[in-house]
Formats: sequence, C-alpha cells, structure tokens
Amino acid sequence: MRKTFLSQNPSVLIFIALLAIFTIAVTLLSEVTGVGLISTSFVKTLGKTLCLSLVAIAMDVVWGYCGILSLGHFAFFGIGGYAIGMWLMYARTEGIVMTSLASQPLPPTPAEISDAIGNQIFGVVGSSEFPLIWAFADNLFVQLLMVVLVPGALALVFGWLAFRSRVTGVYLSILTQAMTLALALYLFQNDSGLRGNNGLSGLQNIPGFEDSSQAKVSIAFFIASAFALGAAYIGFAWIVSGKMGSIVKGIRDNEARVRFLGYHVESYKLFIFTTTAIAAGIAGALYYPQAGIINPGEVAPIASIYLAVWVAIGGRGRLYGAVIGAVFVSLLSSWFTGGGAPNINLGFYTVQWTDWWLVLLGMSFVAVTLYFPKGIGGLFDYLVRKPS
Repeated sequence: MRKTFLSQNPSVLIFIALLAIFTIAVTLLSEVTGVGLISTSFVKTLGKTLCLSLVAIAMDVVWGYCGILSLGHFAFFGIGGYAIGMWLMYARTEGIVMTSLASQPLPPTPAEISDAIGNQIFGVVGSSEFPLIWAFADNLFVQLLMVVLVPGALALVFGWLAFRSRVTGVYLSILTQAMTLALALYLFQNDSGLRGNNGLSGLQNIPGFEDSSQAKVSIAFFIASAFALGAAYIGFAWIVSGKMGSIVKGIRDNEARVRFLGYHVESYKLFIFTTTAIAAGIAGALYYPQAGIINPGEVAPIASIYLAVWVAIGGRGRLYGAVIGAVFVSLLSSWFTGGGAPNINLGFYTVQWTDWWLVLLGMSFVAVTLYFPKGIGGLFDYLVRKPS
C-alpha cells in the first residue's frame, strides 16, 4: 500500500497541531480578548519570531537539504520588508497630508498633494521628488506582488548566473555574501530612493486601521504570521520529500553523481534557491510592520550569518530544527538584550548581557558545531529513537 504524504512525514501534523494550539492560546491570552496575560509588545515579539522561523525554514531548505550555504537570504527578507514598507509609508503619509490640506480654502491639486507627500517622506534626505521605484507605492496590490516578484527575480537571475557557471561551495557562499553587501551599500545611499540610513519608519501604523488598537493589529499580524509559517512548513515538507527531495538531498551529498545519473542539477538548485527567496520575502513583509521600521542595517551580511547560526543551532536538514533554532535564539536575544537577564557583578567587573549576548551566541554556535553537529533538533531525534 502506497504511503501518503502525511504518513511519511508525521512531523508535519505534529508541527501544525502545536502551531495551532500556540496561536489560539496566545490569541485568547492577549490584550485583545481582555485577558491581558500576554502584553501587546510580547505578542509582537512572538509574531516576529514566527516570521524569523519562516525565513529559517527557507534557509534550512536551501542549505540543510540542498547544500547551498547562502549568506544572502536575509537580503530577500529585507527586500520583502521594503516592498510592503513603501506602501505603508506612502499610504500613511498621504492620510496625514490630506488631513492637513483639508483646512485650506481651495482644494489642493494632485501635484500639490504629490509634492507634499514627497516632501514628508524624502525631506529627511533633502529631496521631495518620488524616485522611479516608488511609481506604484500607492497601489497595495502591486506592492504585494513586489514582495514576491522582486526577491524571486533577483534570486532567479543570481542563481542562473552562478549555477550555470557551476560555482559551488565556499565560492558560492562568498558570492551570495557579496550580493548582500552590494545591496546593503546601495541602500545606505541617500539617493537610493529608500531614504538611505533612515530607512522606512512608522510601519506599525496600518492605513485604514487607524481606529483599531495596536492590540488588535498585533494579534492580526501574529495570526497571519502563524498561517504563513504553517503553509510554508507544509509546502517545503512536500518539496523535500518524495522523488524531488531525494534528488535535492542527492545534490547536497554528491552533486557529480546526481549529474551523472542524468538530472539537470542546475534546474533543481535554481528552483530551490528561488522558492526559498520568495518565502524569505514574504516573511520580511510580515515581520517589518510588526517591527515598525526597516533600515539598510537589516540586510547587512551579518544578518544572513546570524540566520545560518540559527539553523545550525536548531539542526539543519530538519525543518522543525530550523524553527527550534530561530525561536530559541530570537527569544533569548530579546531576553538578554531587552534587559530581562540580570547583570552579574563579579566584583572586579560587571557582566552586562546587552554587551555579551553576541559572545554567548558565538560560543553556543561553536559548542553546537563541536559537540552537537545535528543541533537541538538532533537531540529530539536521539530521544525518540533511543532504545529502551
């Protein structure tokens, strides 16, 4: 009897069930229901953690399953954030401008409205004109398409050039990092059209929901993030299972042999690279309205390195391992850098965790690499399979 997808992947049902229970519990305990056991700020933290889990899954598929150590996937995450951020900032600014111009004796012309919006958005970089990339910033549907199309197109072009040249290993990692660095340096420029180092801000104020409390907005984004994570988990679990999954993992383990068997390796790698880039873009589009701001520092190469660390700590090559790593590091980071962890007074020196968190993270990565190469997820495998 042929096994079904779910019978071959029991972790999918377990993950979706746990995610559903978690989502319902957070919703019921949040301020939006009046219970208030979970604050709105922590709901946002949890929502952002779910988005980071989504991009971690994408990283795990491209690295843990396909063997491509991409040090640029957080760039796609940032591009998704910028794409939706442009609409959020335009629509919010337009509302403010229209309110201020409504008191004038004569109705404003479209040109006056456009100039006023442009001055509000780009005045911080000494400009008032809309760059070409903002041509559709007033159209939500187009900007949502950009969340998918821009990361996908960039990954498709980059991947096609790299894979057809058969660049592999550390050289491919360096190329992805160079791509990310080039993008970050471009975004830091004031004439990039995206406000340079200032980035896009005020993204937590959703146009059309000005009368809704932040508690309602945050829980809506939390649920949307949970839904996106669940859908991505199912989709990627399907991709990495069955025949396609076997080929992808074969490319990871021995690319030359898979090529010798007659499979077009470049097509499979390009599909995985592009699909995971799109997933990263969607994660970014959900993350930054909850964060409230995005700037070029978010797409710097170090962010993609952190992403690889999360996956390594959680356990690459297992989707739930990527989620465990992202949740573990994200929540610990919020606790240590947010003042939750008490400082330790050694007498001659006071350990302040806001300064030492990255050192601790680096040490954790080294320890996992040396002693737990399969990560935290590998420990679960060991406990489940341990003979009685």
